Amino acid sequence: MFEGIDEVDWASLGHAYGPADDVPDLLRGLASTDPAERETALDGMYGAVHHQGDVYDATLACIPFLLELVASSEVQDRGGIVELLTSIGGIDLDGDDELDPEDEEFEYAANYAMAASAVTAGADAFLGLVGSEDRGVRLAVPLALATLHEDPELVLGLLRERLAPGPGGEPDAEVRFACVEAAGRIALRHQSLAPEVVKWLSGLTRVSYGPGLRLAALAQLARCAPDALPADVVPGVTGLLRELRAEPVAPAPPAERPSTPTLLGQLRELHEAETAGRGAPWTADLLRTLHSGLGDRVEDRTALLTDQLCSPDWGQRIDAVRMSSRLLDTWRGAYEELVGLVGEQLADPEPRLAEAAADALKELFGLAAPAADALADRVAADPGAWVREWPGGPPTLGSAITALARAGDRRAAPVLARVLERAEPPSDLGYALGHLGAAGASLAPALRQRLAETALDERLYDRAGPLLYGLTALRAAEAAPEVLRVLRGAPAYRSEWAVESALKALTAFGPAASEAIPDLRALIRHADHGHDHGYAYDLPESLTARAAAALWAVEGDAEAVLPVLCATLESADSAAQRSAATALGALGAAGAEAAPALRVLLRAPEPWTRVDAATALWRVAGDADRAWPVLRSAWEELPYTRVPTAECLAQVRAEAADPLLRGELGSVRRHNAIDGGYGSGGIFTDERLLALCRQALTTEGTA
Repeated sequence: MFEGIDEVDWASLGHAYGPADDVPDLLRGLASTDPAERETALDGMYGAVHHQGDVYDATLACIPFLLELVASSEVQDRGGIVELLTSIGGIDLDGDDELDPEDEEFEYAANYAMAASAVTAGADAFLGLVGSEDRGVRLAVPLALATLHEDPELVLGLLRERLAPGPGGEPDAEVRFACVEAAGRIALRHQSLAPEVVKWLSGLTRVSYGPGLRLAALAQLARCAPDALPADVVPGVTGLLRELRAEPVAPAPPAERPSTPTLLGQLRELHEAETAGRGAPWTADLLRTLHSGLGDRVEDRTALLTDQLCSPDWGQRIDAVRMSSRLLDTWRGAYEELVGLVGEQLADPEPRLAEAAADALKELFGLAAPAADALADRVAADPGAWVREWPGGPPTLGSAITALARAGDRRAAPVLARVLERAEPPSDLGYALGHLGAAGASLAPALRQRLAETALDERLYDRAGPLLYGLTALRAAEAAPEVLRVLRGAPAYRSEWAVESALKALTAFGPAASEAIPDLRALIRHADHGHDHGYAYDLPESLTARAAAALWAVEGDAEAVLPVLCATLESADSAAQRSAATALGALGAAGAEAAPALRVLLRAPEPWTRVDAATALWRVAGDADRAWPVLRSAWEELPYTRVPTAECLAQVRAEAADPLLRGELGSVRRHNAIDGGYGSGGIFTDERLLALCRQALTTEGTA
């Protein structure tokens, strides 16, 4: 084994962390008789040689040796090597995009193509492994063959043989599911075989097969041919889940692998802990695939999750909680009953389920209202969970109290007041106050005191930022002295974010913060005439515009702020231009003299600059003819611009925008949904967009 490995000039090749002279030891480690050494070597392969899916010249040089390892029956844990090869060779390149050899991406694309070609050329090695005695190999091989082998018809025949009844069939349930998943992959990759695969999968959904296999077949039908799903898919799936609950739970085999200080080891141990004590934990993967295939069939998915959340099996309920999060994060719908059921899980004695429910509700903001009573009960019952401690980092609020506060429930206020008394309050406490409204006003004195005690050092923003955010949200103008202390005393190093937060707070306080006028005028005068403002830090142009916005909000003197704002519009810094445009928009008609400069920015190369300039132009000059085409184009091409555009439309009605607004309200998909990803706050932002669209459609007056 490894013939010729020492003849490769590994030092001249590279991986994610430099020269690849360590790769021979990693490859030999994969063949070790020590399981810890094998796992460490595989972790090194993923960490350096195939880092985050990348393919380097060292990766290409490894492929022959990896195929040799897979073919050797003496090597243990070959399933992990099969998965590694599947990842290296299975990257789909878009054939419509031909890169120029001079393009910096050309080398990467060429490496991917060569890797796919090399692994595909050796994919026959996988054919003899479909009946391997090693369960891990049998789990990995079906997908490898479906992804890499050049004869998909042959592979499909092998998969069908493995699922056929009789002595030659696959005995392990999860391997059978892997065969079904591989068939779905073939249908997606090879359209000519899709009808045959769909027919076979449809046959597997019949009652002559076990409930797990039928569920796997339904999941793949949803993935590759959703129109072929039976009309009664929801009651059918719920029935299968009941059958699975009725089956005896086989205890998981004890873990025999030693712990290793690797990412792979940590993930393996997390998986073992997650599935401990659960019956049929593999249903989670099947149901995730099914939900993904059902896509925008929100009512069907909601009905299915509702049934799962009523299951006596806590494992099925924890899966449902997490899938509910994904559903609400991506699709709009009527979720009151579903959210209420998620809230009921907070009282479950299984801590993993209760914690998952709190984590899910934390991301729903106002949509968590149906679970507010359950959240309040959870918060009252477990004061120890109000704050989460993190090794090496500041404490944060617990999920349940965060969810209650974000839902706008006044019962969160007394708890937050108690938490604020801690020697080190949670770093995110202030951010939870923005949704409490008047109920949070009682916390303003404590926030002021903590802000007054905050050291004006290099960690100023880390400590003061959340407090300033909370005071801004509460519009607690009585805190102006404490805010001015930050503005005046911010250090030269890392001052920008703290100063920006202080200026936002003064802007929110408005005329009630009149004592800030001299400071704000000094900041603007420094920018306009180069005078020393007396502070330790230099004010970048973007913050100069924010200072002007604050002065306008506090004093309302357009003549004092227009010169600096108009000058900042001509800056080479797009962030400064955007700050100035936003500030001018707040002036309304008083900022009309900036209209010519704003019209110039409608042609700016940076799209967000164009959007901010357009909304400001509409507000200061009512120039819908120039502004609306820019905003309409951005609405369609850059969904994240829709909220500021809708804010503008809610103030200045334009009938031309009505079709766009109604189209948004009629869309079932959230405007900021991320396929295969997740972003905190997405639901709140999307619900705000919907509210603004409704408001804009009822705004009187036409621009």
